[in-house]
Amino acid sequence: MPHIFSDIQKLPPDALFDLKARYTADSRADKVDLGIGAYRDENGKPWVLPSVKEAEKQLHADPSYNHEYLPIAGFAAFVGAAAKVILGEDSPAIKEDRLVSIQTLSGTGSLHVAAKFISQFYPQSQTVYMSKPTWANHFQVFESVGLKTATYAYWDAATKSLDLEGYLRDIKAAPNGSIFLLHSCAHNPTGLDPTQEQWKQILAALKEKQHLPLFDSAYQGFASGSLENDAWAVREGVKSLDTPIIICQSFAKNVGMYGERVGAFHLVLPTPENQAAILSHLAVFTRSELSNPPAYGAKIVAKVLTEPSLRKQWEADLITMSQRIRSMRIKLRDLLVELETPGNWDHIVNQQGMFSFTGLTKEQVAKLETKHAVYLVSSGRASVAGLNEHNVEKVAKAIDEVVRSSAKL
Repeated sequence: MPHIFSDIQKLPPDALFDLKARYTADSRADKVDLGIGAYRDENGKPWVLPSVKEAEKQLHADPSYNHEYLPIAGFAAFVGAAAKVILGEDSPAIKEDRLVSIQTLSGTGSLHVAAKFISQFYPQSQTVYMSKPTWANHFQVFESVGLKTATYAYWDAATKSLDLEGYLRDIKAAPNGSIFLLHSCAHNPTGLDPTQEQWKQILAALKEKQHLPLFDSAYQGFASGSLENDAWAVREGVKSLDTPIIICQSFAKNVGMYGERVGAFHLVLPTPENQAAILSHLAVFTRSELSNPPAYGAKIVAKVLTEPSLRKQWEADLITMSQRIRSMRIKLRDLLVELETPGNWDHIVNQQGMFSFTGLTKEQVAKLETKHAVYLVSSGRASVAGLNEHNVEKVAKAIDEVVRSSAKL
């Protein structure tokens, strides 16, 4: 007998996690996972940062350590330190009390808070413009609360470079006061970031149109190894724009806290009025959806960010991760050049961060999986963090084979 929910249609699985399931089920011993965006060490294993290991030891040794509820706004030591990491220790926004912050469930939770806030309190526009391409989950997060989404030019497939002309054109063409989602560094999925000079042009165009910028900061310090360099666009925006600025911040990648879901939402205001009222509404979002945020990961990250010895170790950890990824970019490019693989592969080293938009087609990606046990997203996005000295040569030869096969068709 059918029930009231019998007509609900099954949705397709999440593409990324379906890819991971296929990889896990593959019995080939030499399989390579370049799909999921998580750092792997030289042996392809998850890496717990040394700074995190030490922070956990200190946390457990503290006589006052407990599992009590956090306040609705989150662990204050973490939230305050997180703001200083992205905005800078001497940020005018912090000094002038123009900042409203709240702890979230990592970057996705922060984006969800942003979506809720915009849907309720930003009547100027209910359309969020995103780069083409962008992280696929961006669309779901904003559309799930009833917001509309649109795209702006970003990736030039022909040149494998930034389409700055199209980017600026689309900023200027959007209605005044539109919402623009910006990747602060290590653009996902392309790994291609604007230069500082290009950022200045982008920010100037946003200012001219009085658009609301929303920075998604998921990779600060993880991209270049420098917290300062990777926060440049956000800090320049705070300095040069006269509109509010939303920042969605994650510590999944740069502290390796993937499953602990540690993040923050920040709203930088032009003037210091009305923070308490805004925070009260943000607190209602948290209270109605998760009661209060999780404590364990926030306490660990707070220690890493605030204790000098741990902070120093963390900054060294960021260099370890970013440099290893950088070395794999160079190695893969050099192997493809050595194999004389058709095409130019310099874009792999011109990109930064975890991902590379390889330029491989959907058909080539499918063949990499079926014939060579090399798994990456159908768009051609590869997680460079999954490469190491043990598998990079295999991956290069596999790419060479599928590219040559395609050229013969």
